[in-house]
Amino acid sequence: MISLRNIIPNFWNVQPRSPRATRYLFNYRRIWKWTVLLSSFVSLGPLIFITLVDYKVTENALESEFRLRNARVVANTRRVVEFFFAERKSALDFIIRDNSPAALGDPTRLVVILNGLQNSFGGGFMDLGVINADGDQIAYVGPYSLQHKDYHEQPWFQLVVDRGVYISDVFLGFRQVPHLIIAVKQMLPNGSFQVLRASIGVKPFEELLSTMELSGLGDAFIVNGRGILQTNSHHHGRVLDKIQLPVPDYHPTTQVMDAVTYDGEELIVGYRFIEDTPFILMIIRKKQDLMQSWHSTRLKLILFLVGSVSLILVVILSTVTSMVRNMHTADEKRLMGLHQLEYSAKMASIGRMAASVAHEINNPLAIINEKAGLIKDLFTFKKQYEADEKLMGLIESILGSVKRAGKITKRLLTFARNLEASVEEISMEQLVREVLSFVEKEIQMRGIHVDVEVAAGTKVILSDRGKLEQIFLNIVNNAFAAVGDGGHLKIQIRPKTHNNGLILTFADDGCGIPEEDLHRIFEPFFSTKTGKGGTGLGLSITYSLVHEIGGQIQVSSEVGKGTCFTIQLPENIGAPKGEGHESTTGG
Repeated sequence: MISLRNIIPNFWNVQPRSPRATRYLFNYRRIWKWTVLLSSFVSLGPLIFITLVDYKVTENALESEFRLRNARVVANTRRVVEFFFAERKSALDFIIRDNSPAALGDPTRLVVILNGLQNSFGGGFMDLGVINADGDQIAYVGPYSLQHKDYHEQPWFQLVVDRGVYISDVFLGFRQVPHLIIAVKQMLPNGSFQVLRASIGVKPFEELLSTMELSGLGDAFIVNGRGILQTNSHHHGRVLDKIQLPVPDYHPTTQVMDAVTYDGEELIVGYRFIEDTPFILMIIRKKQDLMQSWHSTRLKLILFLVGSVSLILVVILSTVTSMVRNMHTADEKRLMGLHQLEYSAKMASIGRMAASVAHEINNPLAIINEKAGLIKDLFTFKKQYEADEKLMGLIESILGSVKRAGKITKRLLTFARNLEASVEEISMEQLVREVLSFVEKEIQMRGIHVDVEVAAGTKVILSDRGKLEQIFLNIVNNAFAAVGDGGHLKIQIRPKTHNNGLILTFADDGCGIPEEDLHRIFEPFFSTKTGKGGTGLGLSITYSLVHEIGGQIQVSSEVGKGTCFTIQLPENIGAPKGEGHESTTGG
């Protein structure tokens, strides 16, 4: 399972902590950043581009399909409406051809004709009237008192005279009931004319549209050229109301347009002008409802894109981080190797210098010791000098100082010899006390309390004295840097429980190490004492030296309470590294 450590590079916030740390071969932040950016662009760019194109193409295709369906419904409905009017016009044409002018002027005959029309067309015809050339309704059958009604000033009457046939839009008229009229002109033998006029209610009109099943909360209705509803609608008003949508311009074919309501709702409007009538058939559907299925598909597409992008980004980040981390680790190992080489050369130089200094000091010390001894012998020949305690005390002081200086030079010679690899039997207590003698002056000046506890049964081991001295000295110096004046350092030496070998713990009561830094303290160039002389290499070298002699080193710490280093050493430096190791924590 991929964790944050696989994605976030561990070197991102690591600043150079040593002059040598600036000798990295590459700028790893820049490499990581540009590799991630270029990989993301190359892999995600085409994916996002294709997805967006597919998104747009699919959306346009669906919208075009809905427009085409709407246009098809409008075209089919237009045929039904045109047939509705054509059928009634044909019926009136047949009546004026089948009946003489005199017969049409007979009210009794008109009653028979009206009944026949109502029976044939489902009650759509409300009344019939015959109007002479002067506009006087000379014959009328129907529920209203319209006998001898004068229509010569009505616009529709002039249109019938001019055209021969006329279909009106819906109006109230004298009846105060929404209706429309169909009027047909009949020529008389004397060259004059009369008009057969039929009133039709809007109910049959509405029944034509109510049977339609429209998706997307559709609405089908008829308006006239002024935008006045000729039939009731579901969402845009009642008959004779004005719709709140733009009236389309005339076009001889079926058209589809976009419209927006006052509420900002997008509509798809299909319309068709009904030939030889003042009517416009309109079928309206809400775009949002039509696109509902697309919205569901769109959500899946977006989720797929987000999931794909996330997966690709995780793979890119983890792969690039792993690659650059390996480069960074290899570079750190290179720098560590260079530093160890420099460190070894420096220690060798120090050893040679220490040996040279010790030899140079030993010669005058030997002369001083010899002369001081001679003076002491001479003083003992004379009773007055031998009895002089002050004088003899000065001689003893000189001899004591020479002896102390001799111990120091001997220690320098021992240190110089131990720098070269040599395997020997080592008493761990003696070695630890020798290391502490190197920092004896600091212990005294700072008042640091150092306790060395050696458990019973502790044996000598076969190991490299020089490496052990460097290991212990590094750990002791780290402990002294962490504790304040008057602090405590407790060193415990004990045999392993089940195997041959030793366990050493160095526990101080210093400032401690934060938990987030604990796993990095053995990394090259990592130091918690940056700016205070720390290079971040002491513990790294210590870690390498411990493993070179077949041991293991562990650390536990708590901020404000102290730190404990635990070192496990084999009885024989030639034993396998994994032999006889146990998990130990010190306190």
